[in-house]
Amino acid sequence: MQSLTKQLPMIATYGRMVLAIPLIILIKLGSPWSIWPAAILFILASLTDWLDGYWARKYNCESAMGKFMDPIADKILVLAALIMLLELGLLPSILVILLISRDIYIGGLRSVAAANQVIIAAKPFGKWKTGFQMIGIPCLLLSPEVDLKPLPLESLGLYALWFSLALSLISGVQYTWAYYANRKD
Repeated sequence: MQSLTKQLPMIATYGRMVLAIPLIILIKLGSPWSIWPAAILFILASLTDWLDGYWARKYNCESAMGKFMDPIADKILVLAALIMLLELGLLPSILVILLISRDIYIGGLRSVAAANQVIIAAKPFGKWKTGFQMIGIPCLLLSPEVDLKPLPLESLGLYALWFSLALSLISGVQYTWAYYANRKD
């Protein structure tokens, strides 16, 4: 059996997925006493994205499973929050549709790449996209409760998510080019 330190990255990754459940419940409740804990929970869950990579490098336990599951954990957490924000009327549906569509497309492309034994390395724009989403979502969650001048949290959150969409589309093109450049005909 592996030591606990070798399991820490996957524990963090799976933890991020599991934390999506209480996040959904807290956002659904929609009251000030549940939104603050939802924002804090989202931030803590987002930090596990950095933490799992740090532990994997520190303890020299990077794995194919970890590389595969890490972006899935990100998507479960982020998409759950985006859909709940959409339900609360804090996001335009077109933004959520485009972000989800890109993620489905990239998931399919990665599956085809894996079936063809093509490795597509993570792209910096994709990582930045996730980072901006992890900044924008708590801003939007807290926007009804906190009003900062001169830039309200709602505006900051929306700008971050629209910018993440631009990065998302750029990284989608990069992944597509990488697949076609590396596929074995």
